[in-house]
Amino acid sequence: MSDLGRLVAGRYRLVERVGRGGMGTVWRAEDELLGRYVAVKKLHVPPHLHDDEVQRLHERTRREARSAARITHPNVIVVHDVVDDEGLPCIVMEYIPSVTVSDLLKRQGTLPPVEAARIGRAMAAALRAAHDAGVLHRDIKPANVLLGHDGRIVLTDFGIAVEPGTPSLTRTGELVGSIHYMAPERLRPGIAEPGPACDLWALGATLYQAVQGSSPFQRGTPMETAYAIATEECPPPSNAGHLTPVIEGLLVKEPEQRMDAHEAERLLSRAAETGTDRLHSPAQAEEPVHAPTNVEQVETRVGSSADPAAPPASGKRGRRTALWIVSAVVTAATVTGGMLWHANGGASSSTHRSAPGTSSPSPSASSSPSLPPVPHGYHLEQAAQGVSVPVRDGWTSKSLPGDEVGYISGLAGLRISVVQFAGGDPVRHWRETEEAQTRRDNPGYERVRMEHTTFRGRPAGYWEFTFQGRARKYRAVELAFSGTDGTQYVVYLSAPNEQWSQYRPAFDTAVDGIRLRA
Repeated sequence: MSDLGRLVAGRYRLVERVGRGGMGTVWRAEDELLGRYVAVKKLHVPPHLHDDEVQRLHERTRREARSAARITHPNVIVVHDVVDDEGLPCIVMEYIPSVTVSDLLKRQGTLPPVEAARIGRAMAAALRAAHDAGVLHRDIKPANVLLGHDGRIVLTDFGIAVEPGTPSLTRTGELVGSIHYMAPERLRPGIAEPGPACDLWALGATLYQAVQGSSPFQRGTPMETAYAIATEECPPPSNAGHLTPVIEGLLVKEPEQRMDAHEAERLLSRAAETGTDRLHSPAQAEEPVHAPTNVEQVETRVGSSADPAAPPASGKRGRRTALWIVSAVVTAATVTGGMLWHANGGASSSTHRSAPGTSSPSPSASSSPSLPPVPHGYHLEQAAQGVSVPVRDGWTSKSLPGDEVGYISGLAGLRISVVQFAGGDPVRHWRETEEAQTRRDNPGYERVRMEHTTFRGRPAGYWEFTFQGRARKYRAVELAFSGTDGTQYVVYLSAPNEQWSQYRPAFDTAVDGIRLRA
């Protein structure tokens, strides 16, 4: 019988299963007492376990809750309660709409170094707080790092964490954790209980995988992987840019010589604030361009109008936009294939990436000191109605109908527009038009994420989807938000799926650096 809809502990209604691991299933649940969503982790008990093994699982679940609850930090998951459900302990935690770094890497392959640094900085801060509280995580890996849709980065899953003064739940000779991220000292016989340096090694392995696409000592079997960790030198991370000294410092074999959490956090902060200049990520390299052999090779699928009050005009606007796409692609001598310029601004990608800028202050004028400097390789463009955005050097600007400005490079397109949504809620409008217009007009449309979020402290909408062009698959992403004066803005990017990691930073930079009129 499915757990869907069940009431746990007389309070938590299970609404949706959002994750499943070796030790438990995580549900999004409604707290019917407080009227909020929470995450409920239900313990797995494999059949035919001995009673002592079941008791160990129960105690491990309780320790997970206690370990996380000892730490008060924005980058560590918040535990609300431990409750009993049919004789099994369940952990009630804050619910964070998110994806994991592991999911992101599966879809995207690698991350630009500046993005890996931003994630790593949050992880290092979380580990510093955990270690200061006397808690060792022992299972740091991409799957245990949440990227919240609101921009928050959270370390979770303290299922095998340990605290000083507590007896071990591990049998003699038993290793717990993920072998690809396990420190070499944990693989040596006769070594005392591992210390904080083990978590720092795992952080280094996670960052290595983020920029290189694979863990540093990945081999064909767990035994070969363990041998490589214990005896072989780490291959230099060729894509790490400014992250190289951090990764190398975290992957030092001897734990007493390994970089600590404080130093890692400091250096990662510096790398994250450096921006994209001098961080040599393959995602930032422009492809050579070639002119299409004929206009019919260019996909020009166009969605509906952003204004729900103008259905009769949407077709006309769509045709104008489609013609602009063909003209722009030919003029810019783009590669054979196509781009979708979604007229209603609805967009999505398969990256599950969180909306950038979501933790910034409220929108401000271009003189605001909180805005980042324009990165190397970008320049400020005056876009629609007093809006300036950083645009990559070499992208071609094109005027669109209405208050919209577009920039293209190859098959990628960035658009800035001023729009009106019914009731000022873009997510509601997107949901209302998704089936009738978006899915109809975009073959192979698949929604990845459509969420309410915040941008610089104000309500916003974030939408990602994929769709199929004539020659290739595409991804797109959009952020819609309102300024302090009620003006509504949209930043949108679409690009070929295979080149997404190359073009996605153009969207992030535009959103992070957008300057609005005072």
